[in-house]
Amino acid sequence: MDILRVLEQLQEMVEKPRTFGPLTFGFNKEELTMQIAKVRATVPQEMKQAVHTVRESERLIGSAREDANMTVENARKEAKRLVEEAAREAERILEQTRIQQERLLAENEILKLAKSQSEELRHQADRDAKAMQREADRYAMDVLVRLERVVGNAMSVIDKGKKELDTGAQQVSLPAGREKTRV
Repeated sequence: MDILRVLEQLQEMVEKPRTFGPLTFGFNKEELTMQIAKVRATVPQEMKQAVHTVRESERLIGSAREDANMTVENARKEAKRLVEEAAREAERILEQTRIQQERLLAENEILKLAKSQSEELRHQADRDAKAMQREADRYAMDVLVRLERVVGNAMSVIDKGKKELDTGAQQVSLPAGREKTRV
């Protein structure tokens, strides 16, 4: 839990103690307020910065997740569109091939030529469909690589924040010869 928030809650409790008529019970308000002020003053600036860094990291991760989800969804849509387009183009080419093949078959003297051209068109349609599929796969891979970089950057920010928190926590200690103040 955030130490500064805890101190603020403690401050609110001190400022609004329980009362019964003219009597106030539970706390010595001046002493407790002074102790809270001392604790606030001893919290190192690095810890305050680390808390800010953690909050910023959490915000960046949330934003990166949203961006990643949107990028993946867009990549899926684009890949699907490319595959559908390739399938339509392949179907169109195959239909043209069938029509041309039927026409050539009707002409007996050029039967071999018709078969050869028909097969070539089919092979070309298959190559085109495979090429479009490869392009869609390459596009999806590029999007995933970019997504991986974004998530990697966010993880680096998180690790840096953790290291700063660990370093700050190790540096927080009382000077020799001083006793802890009891609250």
